[in-house]
Amino acid sequence: MALPPLLLLQDIALTFGGTPLVESAELSVSPGERACLVGRNGSGKSTLLKIAAGLIEADRGKRFVQPGATVRYLAQEPDLSAYPTTLAYVEAGLGPGDDHYRARYLLEQLGLTGDEKSADLSGGEARRAALAHVLAPQPDILLLDEPTNHLDLPVIEWLEGELKSLRSAMVLISHDRRFLESLSQATIWLDRGRTRRMDRGFAHFEEWRDQVLEQEEAEHHKLGRKLVAEADWLRYGVTARRKRNVRRLGNLHAMRQQYRERTRAVGTVNVSLAEAEQSGTLVVEAEGISKTYGDRAIVSNLSLRVLRGDRLGIIGPNGAGKTTLINMLTGVLDPDGGRVRLGSNLQMVTLDQRRASLDPDATVVETLTGGRGDTVTIGGQTKHVIGYMKDFLFSPEQARTPVGVLSGGERNRLMLARALAQPSNLLVLDEPTNDLDLETLDLLEEMIQDYSGTVILVSHDRDFLDRTVSSVLVSEGEGRWLEYAGGYTDMVAQRGRGVQARVVEKESKPKSADRPAASAPAQGKRKLSFNEQHDLKTLPKRMGEMEARIAKVQEILADPELYSRDPARFQKAMDALTQLQTELHAAEERWLELEMLREELEG
Repeated sequence: MALPPLLLLQDIALTFGGTPLVESAELSVSPGERACLVGRNGSGKSTLLKIAAGLIEADRGKRFVQPGATVRYLAQEPDLSAYPTTLAYVEAGLGPGDDHYRARYLLEQLGLTGDEKSADLSGGEARRAALAHVLAPQPDILLLDEPTNHLDLPVIEWLEGELKSLRSAMVLISHDRRFLESLSQATIWLDRGRTRRMDRGFAHFEEWRDQVLEQEEAEHHKLGRKLVAEADWLRYGVTARRKRNVRRLGNLHAMRQQYRERTRAVGTVNVSLAEAEQSGTLVVEAEGISKTYGDRAIVSNLSLRVLRGDRLGIIGPNGAGKTTLINMLTGVLDPDGGRVRLGSNLQMVTLDQRRASLDPDATVVETLTGGRGDTVTIGGQTKHVIGYMKDFLFSPEQARTPVGVLSGGERNRLMLARALAQPSNLLVLDEPTNDLDLETLDLLEEMIQDYSGTVILVSHDRDFLDRTVSSVLVSEGEGRWLEYAGGYTDMVAQRGRGVQARVVEKESKPKSADRPAASAPAQGKRKLSFNEQHDLKTLPKRMGEMEARIAKVQEILADPELYSRDPARFQKAMDALTQLQTELHAAEERWLELEMLREELEG
C-alpha cells in the first residue's frame, strides 16, 4: 500500500505578466522519495518549487503538506544578510531537538569555518552556507534548486553521499546529469505549463522524453496540422539532436582510443610532431613548467603536448590552480620555470568563468553581429544570424529582443553563441557549464563535438567531461598534474578514486607545529606591513576596474569582421587583453596570498 504524500500540489496555475507560466501542474512527494524536476530553461521549474515551499501563492490549485512535516528550501540566491556569521545562519535553521554539532560538521565539509561574516561572502560561499542551513535539521522534505552550482567536484561527490544517507524526501532541480542520475528515483517533466511523471530516475528521462515527443509529432501529422510554432520546432528538434549526439559519442570513443595509441607510441609522436609543426599540428607544448606562489606549488615540472583536434579537460578541486594552469598553457601567464611553446597560426577564443558582460540595451541580433549586417561567419562560412540563433534555441521572434529582458539561461546561451561566432582554431573554456540548463548543455556538447579545432576546458561536471574530452589532466596535489586518456569516468577507473578536496587548514596546522620552537614566537609577532594592508584594502577595487576594462576589450574583439577589416586594431586589442588578463591574474593571486596570510596571523 502506497504511503500518503508528504507534499501534494494539484492543478497549479500561475500567470506572470499576462502569460501563463504554469497551467496545470501536479507534484506529489511521498516519504523518503527522491524526485527530480526537469524542463527547459524558463519553463517554470524554480517557480513551481517556490510554490511547493509556500513562498509563492498560485493563482489556482491546491497545496497540501502533512501536518507536522518540516520543509526546507534551497534558493539559487540565498540571503544571509540577517545573520552575522555563517554559523549563526545555519544554527537558525535548527529545531529544539536538532544536533548543533551537525551545523559545524556540515560547514566544515563544505569548506567553511562558521566564522565567515555574512556580508563578506562570495556567491559560492553563500550557497555552501545555505546548503548547510537546509541539511542541518534533516527535514522531512528537501526542495533543492541547483544545489551543485559553483561547487567543485569533491564537494559535489560529498553532497551526493550526504543526500543518499538522509531519510528526507527530496525534489531536485539541477543541470548536473550525473548528480540527478545518482539520486533520483522519479522524474517530473514540466513542459508547456503541465507536468508529466515517470516513476524512474533521470537516467531514463531522455529516452522517455523522446518517445513522448515522437508520439506527439506523429499525432500532429495525423491531424494534418502544420508545425509552425518555434516552440514546437525547439521541442521536436531535441530528439534529432540527441540521435546525432549518439553518433558523436561513438566518434569521441574512437578519438579516445586513438589518443591512447598515440600516448603509448612516444617515439612515433615525436617524429610526427617534427614533420607537422609547420602545418599547425602542434598546438601547445609545455616542457617542465613550474609555478609557485609563496610556499605553495601550483604546478611542478609538468610536461605536456596538445595536438590539433585534442579535447583536453582540466579537473581538480577549487584552489588547485586550474585557471593558472590554463593561463600558462595559452601564453597568458609565464611559468617560473620551464617553457611553453605555442603552435603556429593559432586563433584562440576564451570563455572564462566571469563571462564577458553583455550590453542589456543591445538586441540579440546586435550582440551576435556587432550591430553590422545580418550574418555571422562560422568556421569560415557565412550564415544568416536567424539560422545561427536557432542553433542556440532562440526563436526568430527574439531577434529584436533586448538582452536585458532575457532569462539567465538565455543570456548564457547568447554568451556562448557570441564566443563561438568568433573565428578560432583553439577554444579555451573555463567552467563553461556554470548556470547552464540541460538543453543548453546538450547544445554546447554538440558544438564542441562538431568543432574542428582544439579544445581545452575546465569543468566540475562529470557527465559533461565524459561526453566531450579525449583526455583529462588531474591535480594530484602539491603542484603535481597527471594526464589520463578518456573522460572523468575513465580517469576514476585508471586512478582508483575521484578528485579529492585540497586541504589547507588541516595540513598547515601540523606543519606549523613541526617547525623549530625558535620560529614560533617570531611567527606569533608577525603583522601585516603597511604595504600589505594597503594592497589588501585596494586590490578588490583595482580588480573590479581591470575586469571592466577587460570586458570593454572583449566587446571590441567580439566583432567577427574586425580582423579582416582592421588587423592592426585587432592585434592591439589582443595585446591589451593579454596584458590586462595577466595583470588581473597577478592581482588576484596577490590578494589571495594576503588574505590567507591575514587569516593565518589573526587565527
